[in-house]
Amino acid sequence: MAFDIEMIKGVYARMAERVDTARDLVGRPLTLSEKILYSHLWEGTPSKPFERGEDYVDFAPDRIACQDATAQMALLQFMQAGKHKVAVPTTVHCDHLIQAKEGAGKDLLRANDVSKEVFDFLESVSNKYGIGFWKPGAGIIHQVVLENYAFPGGMMIGTDSHTVNAGGLGMIAIGVGGADAVDVMAGMAWELKFPKL
Repeated sequence: MAFDIEMIKGVYARMAERVDTARDLVGRPLTLSEKILYSHLWEGTPSKPFERGEDYVDFAPDRIACQDATAQMALLQFMQAGKHKVAVPTTVHCDHLIQAKEGAGKDLLRANDVSKEVFDFLESVSNKYGIGFWKPGAGIIHQVVLENYAFPGGMMIGTDSHTVNAGGLGMIAIGVGGADAVDVMAGMAWELKFPKL
């Protein structure tokens, strides 16, 4: 599930029209953040301008990233949604349950022993529902997301506060709660108050 070029091409294919429409509706030039927000509306092409910090808006993020500590509840909730596969590309990264104490090798061995049941659960659910799985020791979510999934103009949500790291490549990336991630995984819109910029 790394670097989905067809998904990215789709984002770019619809972006220009949506940005042009939003610019006409707003009546002024748009910031990069506004361009990304307006091009990721759940409704598709914008039909009205939104008031910053006032209007609640439904968005359609391009992807989701979850870390092992917060993914557990999110995946349990997703399993209850009755879906056979996640609606948008999603990944689980096993890094938060590895405690740094004695060095990378020993810490990873200890985490694999102490959190084996959690890692096995996350891997099994990921395999069943088409979710990318980054096993313990495969990398820290903050950097993996930036290097493998971030792209300019995209929108990502993640169950990790450092999801914003993907913004380093010009994408809107926001840390959210597990319930928000589950909604998008199940094919629903993500509701957010239009951000103050």
